[in-house]
Amino acid sequence: MKRTFAIVLATAVAAAVFAGLVHLVLVAAGLSAPAATTVYGVTPRRLWASTAAALALGGVSIGGFALTRPLSRFDTATSRYAPMAASVVGLIAALNGFLNLALASGGPGTGNGVVGGAAAFVLGVIAVILGGLARSRRAHLASERMT
Repeated sequence: MKRTFAIVLATAVAAAVFAGLVHLVLVAAGLSAPAATTVYGVTPRRLWASTAAALALGGVSIGGFALTRPLSRFDTATSRYAPMAASVVGLIAALNGFLNLALASGGPGTGNGVVGGAAAFVLGVIAVILGGLARSRRAHLASERMT
């Protein structure tokens, strides 16, 4: 029961921090004001932002798995390249999110995909950080194993 509560609480805190970071990115980009008229449906910019956000989410999950996966004696190529893949995927997603925000001419609801772009930027940066942490952890554990 305590473990379930801790997981639910950690998920709620992570979602709140993520929403706060996305809002902070939108405010920093000057795109936090909602549109006067809302555009419904899928637009090319929204599709671009959603694809970048999905790519970033994949990078976060790869980085999380690479960080939590124990370093085994028989290392496979997949687990060896996972931190690098998380960093590269996160960098690509963060750059696409940044470009989407830089090209946007309005705030949320304009059809420019600014919320997805901000989410892609935040998740991409998180993926790069997780990939770097996993890479440094692997190097540290490998050097300890050799001594």
